[in-house]
Amino acid sequence: MSIIQPWQVLKSTLVFQHPWYNLRQDRVRLPQGSVLEDYFVSLRPEIALVVPITAAEEVVLVRQYRHGRGEVLLELPAGTFDPQQEDALGAAQRELREETGYGGDHWLPLGTLADNPVRDTNQLHLFLATAVTWQGEPTPDPSEEIEVVRYGIDRIIPALLQGEIRVAGSVAALFLALHHYWEVGRC
Repeated sequence: MSIIQPWQVLKSTLVFQHPWYNLRQDRVRLPQGSVLEDYFVSLRPEIALVVPITAAEEVVLVRQYRHGRGEVLLELPAGTFDPQQEDALGAAQRELREETGYGGDHWLPLGTLADNPVRDTNQLHLFLATAVTWQGEPTPDPSEEIEVVRYGIDRIIPALLQGEIRVAGSVAALFLALHHYWEVGRC
């Protein structure tokens, strides 16, 4: 049992609201009694993230521009969803198809991670999809320019260790998926 206590929210105000981003300002009392007047929390949508592996043991990745970092990054197919309208698995399957053109029937949940619990409310829902196959042309969102890239599974660990793949959710999902794929058995 933990002795760490949660903060007490004294006041909470939604200070910015947009379909893609909401920001909340909290006034909180810390367990020792001091008060933080302005603690900002991002109310973020849930994210479904997929580690897709083909029958030829290639991991399907996407390369795309990420404006927050101002960089083109290599990562796993992923996207946001509203759990009131869609479940995590359905979102993962949809995102894989939209971003890469791949799909498949063999899916395994790998877990749910806190994305950035210091300031964000959302979680990452991770899935392993094996024996994925090409289903047709990708249909990305108009704001997405995506390059689909396939890496042999033996190339993933070096790519992670060398920082070629460095988006946190993708790194975590790949390590979990590879552990399952190699140690536990394919799904």
